[in-house]
Amino acid sequence: MITDIQVDDHGRHRHFLTTEGLSAKAIGEILDTAESFISVGEREIKKVPLLRGKTIVNLFFEASTRTRTTFEIAGKRLSADIININTSVSATQKGESLLDTVRNLEAMHTDLFVVRHPVSGAADLIARSVPNHVHVVNAGDGRHAHPTQGLLDMFTIRRYKGGFANLKVAIVGDVLHSRVARSQIHALTALGTGEVRVIGPRSLLPFAVESLGAKSYTTMAEGLAGVDVIIMLRLQFERMSGALIPSAHEYFSLYGLTPERLALADPEAIVMHPGPMNRGLEIASEVADGPQSVILPQVTFGIAVRMAILARLAGAAGTETKSP
Repeated sequence: MITDIQVDDHGRHRHFLTTEGLSAKAIGEILDTAESFISVGEREIKKVPLLRGKTIVNLFFEASTRTRTTFEIAGKRLSADIININTSVSATQKGESLLDTVRNLEAMHTDLFVVRHPVSGAADLIARSVPNHVHVVNAGDGRHAHPTQGLLDMFTIRRYKGGFANLKVAIVGDVLHSRVARSQIHALTALGTGEVRVIGPRSLLPFAVESLGAKSYTTMAEGLAGVDVIIMLRLQFERMSGALIPSAHEYFSLYGLTPERLALADPEAIVMHPGPMNRGLEIASEVADGPQSVILPQVTFGIAVRMAILARLAGAAGTETKSP
């Protein structure tokens, strides 16, 4: 189990690899800490000294804009030294193994690795190989998990909707290949969300998704009825084997979020998207840019949530957040 190495013998988080197994209390503590960091981004000097002297390596083996940049900003706002590794020119391209790359970087006195990798379980493998004083954050591994995205989505929902108990949340699109969706579902169920729905064609819904605590729907008319939160997902063509949808045009005609389909939800429903967003494929521009969209605030909140996770791993959560 991955969760067996996330927490040490004293109940402190050593790594952050998945939302699976996290308690409502642990999630709430991270979200509360993130709230305290929101104001940092609004200051003239956007710095706190919590991780001064620490070295964080962003080790991304997949392309990323939002996740890598927000992790970089989060680390810098905590006053850490940030190293971004360009894996396209790293030694792994010359045949060096993943663990040998990590060990060499670890020998340079790295304190924390933020890892994105196309293979599920890569972050777990690294976490099991590093010494006790080194921490690992999973920034997305294959189809398995993207826990920091899952928690920033929880932060966004809590910001706009308060509690979770009375909410109906719909996750729409390519749930089968989405590591984000898995992290969202685990977090939503842990927080006691009233109802979690997944919507998509059968070819893009996981087998036995109900075992995760979600109800599945194959039509937008049924799935969006009365929901409070709509989370749209992109089609992950890079992880598909074979043609799982007839065409992009037909997919949008059946599952794209248009103003007409948004009207099926609660009038105060919010629209979310973890990005990257494909307009005209899973979401209409009128919705993406409309008054119910909170897609850009998600990005902003992601910095504070990632600051909270980095600070928690370094043992600094809950300490003073004033400027030095």
